Amino acid sequence: MYVFGTRDELLQWVRKVAFGLGFVVFILRSDKVTRAQGRKTFVLLGCERSEKYRKYKTNLEVSVTGTRKCDCPFRLHDKPIKNREGWILKVICGLHNHELGETLISHPYAGKLLPDEHALVVDMTKS
Repeated sequence: MYVFGTRDELLQWVRKVAFGLGFVVFILRSDKVTRAQGRKTFVLLGCERSEKYRKYKTNLEVSVTGTRKCDCPFRLHDKPIKNREGWILKVICGLHNHELGETLISHPYAGKLLPDEHALVVDMTKS
């Protein structure tokens, strides 16, 4: 069992490992303790292909011919450790119902700029 120092450290490690395996992990749900009874701090992570495609406008004709969503069951649960500093990761379901990518070339996530890269682009645009 490995304990992560912070939530961001845990998320960064999970995303790096998933990216190396050929899929992308994102936050499905999260909550912070707000002193409300019965609520706990947690982060629920899932595969980008989790859930199913849903139409946002019901009166329009369906124009979607394909979607990435395939109701993938992969889930990870992160929560802080009681009475200690740190976060722990628990695998709820480690299976995928789709093929994992060989590479993530031309994948939307691969084209996402890191904060340092974004700042560099802004600086270059100004000059």
